[in-house]
Amino acid sequence: MTTSTLRPRPGPVLLLLAAAATALAAMLDLRVPGAHRAAVAIEPGWTGGLPGLALAGAGAAVLAQDRRHTLGWVLGVFGVWWAVDGLAASWLTYATLSDPPLAGASVSFWVYQRLGAGLLLVLPLVLVLYPDGRLPVGRWRALALVGLVATSLLPLTLVAAPADVAQPASGAGALPAAFGSLDLDMVTLPLPDAAWSVLLRVSYLALALSLLAPFAVVVREYRLATGLRRTRMRWLLWAAVVDVLLMLTIRLLPGNVGSVGLVVAVVVTAGSVAVGITRPDLVDVDRLLGGTLLYGALLVAAFVLDLLILGAAGRLLGGRLSDDQALVLAVFLVTAVYAPLRHRVWRAVRRWVLGERDDPYRVVAVLAERLEDSPASDVQLLEVARAVAQAFRTPYVGVEIRQVGGELLVAEHGDRPADTRALPIAYRGEQIGRLLLPRDGGRGSRLSASDERLLADVVRQAAAATRAGQLAAELQRGRERMVAAVEDERRRLRRDLHDGLGPTLAAVASRIDTARITAARSPEESDRMLALARDEVGGMLTELRRLVHGLRPPALDDVGLVRAIRQQTERLRAPGLTVRVEAPDDLGALPAAVEVAAYRIVSEALTNVVRHARATHGIVRIARDPARPCLVVEVLDDGVGIAPGTSAGVGLVSLRERAAELGGRCEVTAGDPTGTKVHAELPLAPTLTEPVLTGAGTEGGLA
Repeated sequence: MTTSTLRPRPGPVLLLLAAAATALAAMLDLRVPGAHRAAVAIEPGWTGGLPGLALAGAGAAVLAQDRRHTLGWVLGVFGVWWAVDGLAASWLTYATLSDPPLAGASVSFWVYQRLGAGLLLVLPLVLVLYPDGRLPVGRWRALALVGLVATSLLPLTLVAAPADVAQPASGAGALPAAFGSLDLDMVTLPLPDAAWSVLLRVSYLALALSLLAPFAVVVREYRLATGLRRTRMRWLLWAAVVDVLLMLTIRLLPGNVGSVGLVVAVVVTAGSVAVGITRPDLVDVDRLLGGTLLYGALLVAAFVLDLLILGAAGRLLGGRLSDDQALVLAVFLVTAVYAPLRHRVWRAVRRWVLGERDDPYRVVAVLAERLEDSPASDVQLLEVARAVAQAFRTPYVGVEIRQVGGELLVAEHGDRPADTRALPIAYRGEQIGRLLLPRDGGRGSRLSASDERLLADVVRQAAAATRAGQLAAELQRGRERMVAAVEDERRRLRRDLHDGLGPTLAAVASRIDTARITAARSPEESDRMLALARDEVGGMLTELRRLVHGLRPPALDDVGLVRAIRQQTERLRAPGLTVRVEAPDDLGALPAAVEVAAYRIVSEALTNVVRHARATHGIVRIARDPARPCLVVEVLDDGVGIAPGTSAGVGLVSLRERAAELGGRCEVTAGDPTGTKVHAELPLAPTLTEPVLTGAGTEGGLA
């Protein structure tokens, strides 16, 4: 067992100490009568232990993730301190039940009344150390230190100030009689009372101004924060909003509930800080912050409206309404005026905080309407970028879609930042483009799980619409090319038949007629004419075979695709080049168009190898893909390869076109390690799959 295994973890130890102190304080509080507690004016110590438990728990959570995190130690130590302060208050109350007080009463008074002021340091320390546990750099570090020193001035002064001067300066009134026999000045400095009074006034003034510097540091950090750090800062902002609303609410409530509000505020702040450091993506903090602001605004609005109605009713009706009647009237008017507006206010605030993503149906519906009104692919992509930017409140969105012909179509909304993250867009199992978002910065740049699903739906719809538009345009162009190709082929056949076979057949017919005429008087001449006719018929058969081969290679019907390719490989063999065909003897029944396309692709690729590659070995692979119904054709060589950026020639373009005509694809890439690789996939049956948005490596992503 190693030393690191035996070493206790600091977080649980600090939490256990805070829990033990709180439990002891609670047991002592149960033994104190209410009359005595009212006489000494000290609240139960366990109420101080609750904030201590919250701080210690937050510190334990942070230290569990990083044992050396400064803020984790600050939270844990102050949590224990807070719980010990509560225990000191409980023991002071319990010890003063006896006369004389029990042992340790004076120490408890000094810890509770003097050292307790040091608990004020936890807030500025959290503000300047959050979220990474380090002070800011440069002049901001000096400003943070000034704030910490200003906060520390009062605790340091109270530690050594005489009780008869410190007590009046605090505004708490005279000390209870039960404390009269205690040693209230365990640590003092020999200064005149006037000097202590001045120090205390300066300390209280510095305390009132001490949070200005930490708040300025937090504002700067928030403005500079991007990405994950900004999300963490928003957790601190949420805690601040909750604390402000809580303090306002306590001010409005009757009775003395300040201690309860303090406990809740510390618990909320500690929990928010711990979550912001350890699990900032636990929930969507943007939605949480938006909802908190909304309900806070509604609370304030309802209260103000209630006051206005009560004031107006009291002024108009005078004493004709009792307080209960006025309250009923106020509640009725608040409900009648506020309830119909609640939903609209909710939508407006959440849209301001979160953007359109809070209403997924609206996002998809608006995008669909825009796509319908934008027939051109480039305009559609621009609408997609605008819709995503509006929905997710991001300053930049880029959409890149690769068109059917290989060209890259780009649409951007906003100014492109220096660093972006890409989410691939796939359609029918093939990556057709990318969605670009800022890697850091900009509200909404971080996506929750629900945001990812919405983004996937939006881009799926957009990709389908864009690709459908591209396919429709490509289909129209394909039809035009098909009609043109058919007419060209007809023209070629007409020319070949008219200019080639036609005159030859006429010549053969003429020779046969001549042979018939001269057969009786000159058998030798007739035989010569028939021999010439026979030679011309043989030439016509050769020309006919050429025409037939141009329409469809006869070897495909005679020996099948694999053997036909083997024969073609033998015919195209060059000195110093060895080509191996790897294919099963029987590929099964294949569509005629697929056989012709595969044969032509291999022939063209091998021709390029012979003419340009300067290769010594080549491989032709043909196989069915069991995962997808398609025929995979590959031609590889170990030649000089293709230089990056080389423009495609007629041969390479024809390879892609032959595959594209069947709905397939053909790629010509550099080989591994040398040479060229031609990879073609020819569908054997149509497939229907939806476009999807997928993640990109470590960037995180969407599925």
